[in-house]
Order: sequence, then C-alpha cells, then structure tokens
Amino acid sequence: MDNQKNTLLAIALSALVLIVWQYFVGIPQAEKQRQIAQQQSQQQAKPAPGATAPTQQPSQQGSAPQIPAQPATAPATTAPSVASPAQPIPREAVINAAPRIAINTASLRGSIALKGGRIDDLSLVKYHTTVDSNSPPIVLLSPSGSPEPFYAEFGWVPGGASVKLPGPDSEWRQEGSGALDVGHPVKLVYDNGEGLQFRRSIAVDEKYLFTINDEVANKGSAPVTLYPYALISRHGTPHTLGYYILHEGLIGVLGDQGLQESTYADIEKKKAIAFDVTNGWLGITDKYWATALLPDPSAHLRARFSTGMLGEVKTYQTDYLLDAVTVAAGGTGSASTRLFAGAKEVAVVDGYDKQLHLNRFELLIDWGWFYFITKPVFWTLDWLYKFTGNFGVAILVITVLVKILFFPLANKSYASMAKMKAVQPQMLEIRERHPEDKMKQQQAMMELYKKEKINPLAGCLPIVIQIPVFFSLYKVLFVTIEMRHAPFFGWVRDLSGPDPTNLFNLFGLIPVDPTVIPVIGSFLHVGAWPLIMGVTMWFQMKLNPAPPDPTQKMIFDWMPLIFTFMLATFPAGLVIYWAWNNTLSVIQQAAIMRKHGVKIELFDNLKSDLRALFLRKKGG
Repeated sequence: MDNQKNTLLAIALSALVLIVWQYFVGIPQAEKQRQIAQQQSQQQAKPAPGATAPTQQPSQQGSAPQIPAQPATAPATTAPSVASPAQPIPREAVINAAPRIAINTASLRGSIALKGGRIDDLSLVKYHTTVDSNSPPIVLLSPSGSPEPFYAEFGWVPGGASVKLPGPDSEWRQEGSGALDVGHPVKLVYDNGEGLQFRRSIAVDEKYLFTINDEVANKGSAPVTLYPYALISRHGTPHTLGYYILHEGLIGVLGDQGLQESTYADIEKKKAIAFDVTNGWLGITDKYWATALLPDPSAHLRARFSTGMLGEVKTYQTDYLLDAVTVAAGGTGSASTRLFAGAKEVAVVDGYDKQLHLNRFELLIDWGWFYFITKPVFWTLDWLYKFTGNFGVAILVITVLVKILFFPLANKSYASMAKMKAVQPQMLEIRERHPEDKMKQQQAMMELYKKEKINPLAGCLPIVIQIPVFFSLYKVLFVTIEMRHAPFFGWVRDLSGPDPTNLFNLFGLIPVDPTVIPVIGSFLHVGAWPLIMGVTMWFQMKLNPAPPDPTQKMIFDWMPLIFTFMLATFPAGLVIYWAWNNTLSVIQQAAIMRKHGVKIELFDNLKSDLRALFLRKKGG
C-alpha cells in the first residue's frame, strides 16, 4: 500500500512538472511563433499606400469600423475609424503632419490631434523599454497611419435625421493656447456650419487619468437628438506573451456580468460581444499597460467588444454608447467620461477604483482566481520593500516570514521524515526478508510505521504548503509593474525576468548565445541562480529518506535537474525565493534530524571529503 501511495505521489508530481512546464514555457513559445508568423503575413498582405477600406455597415462580418447610419430607435455601438496605408508612415512623421496640442506631465508625454480630436500619441516617460534608463520610453498610443495605431476617440452619433457631426477628418480648433498639463486643461471647438457647435474640454491628472467633457450648443431652429460615444481602437494584432496565467486583450467589468475578458483570438472567433449594462468600464490591456474607458458608474451603457478588418489588417475595439441626449433649439447638451491610459501601478489603479467608485477597476491587474492570496502577497512585498529598498531582499524576508508561519507544521513533518530516515535499516531488512512477496513487505512496513508512529506522507507537507505561496509569488513577479526592472544584487538587474547568465557559455566567457541554436536552443539557458536552486534542492532531497521503489527513487533523484532547467526561464525573483526557501528548509530539517539522533551521512561525507582535501593540500 505504501509503495502504491508513493508511486501515485511520484506520478502526480511528475505530471505537475510537465503541466507547469507546458503552460509556462511550451505554450508561450508556440504562441509567440504563431503571433510572429501572423504579423508577418499581415504586413505582406496590406493594401497599397493611400488605399482605404470599403465602407460597409458595421453589422456586416469583416467590415471596417465606420460611423454607421444610425436608426433613430436603435443606435449601434460602433464608431469611426480610418484606413491605414500599406506601408505605414513613421510614427513621428504622422504626428508632425498635422496640428496638435502637446501633452506634458510628469508621467506622460504626447499630443492630441486637432484633426479628429483623438488622444492618439502617448508615451510613459517613467518607464523604459529596457533596464537601461537611457533607453526609449514606453509608447502606449499611436495615431492612425503609423505602424501600430492605438487611440481613444470620443464624440456623437445621430439619433434620427442626418446631422453633420465631427469625425476622424474634422478639424478642431484650440481655444487659448498651451499644452495639456495638470491643472491646465485644454479646450477644443468645432462648428459644423449648420447650427451646431461642439466644445470639448480635456483635463489630465498627475498620473494617467484624462477627463473629457463634451458639449453641444444648438443654434438651429429644431431639436437634435445625439448619442454620446467613446471608443478605444487598436489596428493590427499586437504581439502578446501568450501565457496562460496572463490576460492580454479586451477587458472590462460590466455591471452584474462581472469581469469580462476576451483575447484577440477569442474576439476574432466571436466577432462581437454586446453588453447592455450600468456601472461598467472597458478597455484593452497589455501585460503592464492599459487603456480603459471609465464612464460614470450610474450611466447606462450599450457597450461592445468587437473586431473588424481594415483592408487586410485586423482591428480590435471596445466602445460604448450612452443614452440619447436631445438638445433643444437654443439649448445645450453635454456628456462626460474618463480615460485611463498608462501603467497598471497597483496603488494608482486601486486609488482610481475607490476615488471614482468604479466597478472593481482593481481587476484591470490580472490577479488571477486566487487574488485573495496573490494580492496580500503583493501588499506584504511592497510593505517590506519600503523598509529594505530592494524587492529581492523583500522576497528573502517574506520567505522567512512564511517559514515562521508554517514552522509548527513543518517541524512535525520533518520529525516524521527523521523517524523514517532512522528506520531505513529496518525497512531494508524487511525487503530482504520478503524479497518476492510484495504483500508481506507492505504489511511489515505498515506495522513498522504504526509502531514508530510514522506518517509516510508527512514529508510531502513542506512542498504542499509552499505551493500557494510559490504560485502567488510567481503571479506577483509576473504581472505587477512594480517588479518590472526591479534589481537585486550583482548580475540580476530585473527580478521579473530570467537570470541573464548562462552555464552553456560559461557565464559569458564564451561570446556565443547558445539559445539561438535550432530545436535545442531554448533548453540551453541555465543561469547561476537556477543552478544554486538546483543544488539546494538536491541537498534537500538527499536529506529525505530514499523511496523504497527503484522507479520512484530514480524520479526523485532526477527532480532537482528537471527543476533546474524548468525554472531557468522563470523570473529570477522566483528562483531566488525557491533557492532561499530550500536553504532554510535544509537547515531546519538537518537540525531536527540531529535532534532525533539521525545520522546525516551526506553532511558527514562532505565533511570527510573537505578534511581530506585540506590535508592533501597541506601535505603537498
């Protein structure tokens, strides 16, 4: 019976290793290759320069997003977009081609296009593309016509009779002068020449929140019914990491329907997903950055996730329509919304959630199903960081805190393992006594366990209790921007990325990158910290009693090597945690074994070898 339990345990652990490897390494690598091939085919299939997409109704499959001819009774939730050239114009050239209003805050740089009134040029000046602070800042939004258009747009669609409304090609005029800055909003004006004057005020805070107020003055002789809309549009399928535990794509929390997530591949299959809700927000998210529409929580939304085609280029859009606003002759109508466009900093996102009374805006950060564990782990790390000034040190400290928290349980487990180690000679004697009768072996083993009060599965507890912490810490390191480019000591300059050193080029002594070798290259990256983790894991496994079954023993003997290769591609912070946790476990387990009078042959042999080596050198 004991052998059967141990075999099942070994199989389960091996399956877990394979599943984790497949989810975290195999699937992402395959997805990356698929995305790259897809982007290359899209680039080759783009239309000729200056070509425009055919005008179609948005309800037709494969149509490019356009301002629809809205029926008075049921306005659609689609808004305008324009075609992009086959050979995109450089981003800076597009930006410089038309008048703009500069955006200049401590967190953001960019501009608002007077043509179309879009927010379509935005860079995050506090974040850089690499760990080098001199590398370019992160570009979040880009105008239509550039290589990767991504923008936010606001406006009105008609609710009945045809009305000339501002669109993507409409020229707005700035009232006053100066750049958009904190405490210095900008005002735009557009007159349709048919009795309607549109005014737009845009303000920004010190972080990433824009407030947009639109107003319509009706100078005509008849009332006008309009529907306010807002959209976020992205042209071309962006490169995503493709990790199972990370959502990248369309996202929102929409009323009672809760969190809604759709990857780019998902929405391509469904074409459109409609929502009729109040108390919602929606947008498009990347790993660390996001752009989201934040209407008033009390507003009634007809919202949508959708995809379309602009020539041969796929487009992705989140948009909504508010209820109709009827502007009487001589009167005015207004609508307002907010736009989040920036880094998904935990304190900032949580702050907007509470300040604006939003519907779970905190879920813009992908905490996962076990956020009730993951988020406290982040809070603890962030709190420790404030004292230590280093997230790597904070990881070491939180590991000690976890060991203290589970100290009684771990002690009990290690004590049981020490007893099993102590009765190893008796277990060998039982197998020699009944070499051919497995049933009698099992019966004798169970009697021995019962006599010595040993739980053979207790040794699994130290591994089991750290699995939730392991995955929570992995999630925090992987999804939170606070960990991005966070340095440790020495060669580790980014705890959220893998250890940059590599055993297979002798840690940089050989000027070759073995990871570029076809087929096996992805396996040829084992840094210094993964090696340290593998060694500490080997020590810990050697302290445990050897499984009686040869197959089980072989599996457990190979596990340190398997984990060394598997964790080589994981965030360095996680590998440091695992190595440090193993080290503490070895110290704790060795102390308990000594307390129970168990001889630790591994340490004794090492001590003898070191003494012999010292005497040899001294004698030489």
